[in-house]
Parts: sequence; C-alpha cells; structure tokens
Amino acid sequence: MAFDTLASLAGFAPEAARLLLFILPAYAANAAPVLLGGYFPIDGGRKAWDGRPIFGSSKTWLGLAGGLAAGCLCAVLEAHLLTGTTWDLWSGQSLWYVSSGIALSVGALAGDLLGSFVKRRIGAKAGDPSWLMDQLPFLLVSLLAVVPLGIYFPLAPFSLLFLILVTLFVHRGANALAHALGIKQVPW
Repeated sequence: MAFDTLASLAGFAPEAARLLLFILPAYAANAAPVLLGGYFPIDGGRKAWDGRPIFGSSKTWLGLAGGLAAGCLCAVLEAHLLTGTTWDLWSGQSLWYVSSGIALSVGALAGDLLGSFVKRRIGAKAGDPSWLMDQLPFLLVSLLAVVPLGIYFPLAPFSLLFLILVTLFVHRGANALAHALGIKQVPW
C-alpha cells in the first residue's frame, strides 16, 4: 500500500513540475510589483462607499504595469527556453506560452486587486496579514483567466490542491525573504 502511494507520488512529479512551469508567469506578475511598484495609486486615494480606501496606497499603476511586464517576460522566456525540450508545455507552440502568460498575468493582478478590495472592506489596512486573501485570489483568478483559452488541466482537483498548497508556502517564503532583504516592510 505504501509503495503504491509512493509510486503515485513519483508519477506526479513530472506533472507537478509542469504545473509549476505553467503558473510561473502568474507568480512573476504577483511578485514584481514589490520591486517595480510605487507611485500613482490605482484608486487615486479615493474611498469606497464604506469610507475605506478602494484598494489602498500600495496598489499602484506602476506596480500593475511592472507585474504585467514581468509575467509576460516570464512567458516569453519560457517559450524560448522550454520549446523543444522535455519540459515543453505547449508542444513548440510559442504563441500558447505568450497567450497563457498574458492571461495568467492579468488574472494574477486582477486577483491581487480583488484580494485587496475585500481586505479593505473587512477593515484590514494595507500591509495587514491575511493568510488566505494574500495568496488565493491571485492564484484562483489567474487560473480562471486561462479557461477562455481552453486550458483546464490546472483546475483538476489534485492539480488545484497542489497549486494552492505550493502557492501558500512559496508566497510566505518569498515575502519573508523580501522582508529580510529590506524590499518589503512586513514579512507576510
């Protein structure tokens, strides 16, 4: 029984690597605003109906543009580096790397904005930790953004669970590292 479980997990390793390569543009788009953001808040300092900021001052047009650029650059690099290798996600179709990379990047950024919007509505300030609202919206919206392209494999239950778990740990680890390097003010 234990051997069968181990064999199943070993069989999942290539699929896990494929999922990580697939989601990488979303991760890049979500992480880049920390480095490339600042200035020009998206909400312009305006308040929502509840008197709280719409997104908060940390969500900026520069961060949005930087995130989109980073995610798209990641997709272009994957198209260049993976095409023709055993890790080729789209069987040599470079356009699919770019198309899915754009969709994943836009979805990740929209999901991050959605998470900030919800956090402001529940009274959390920019920079306040929220175990799920900081990680899951960017991942889930990015995965939904590729559905119109006919990409469903990351939504299979085991794949989705894997991506959620990995994202929770990668996001926390990346934020802790960025904090330790002085890039972020808070470690979450």
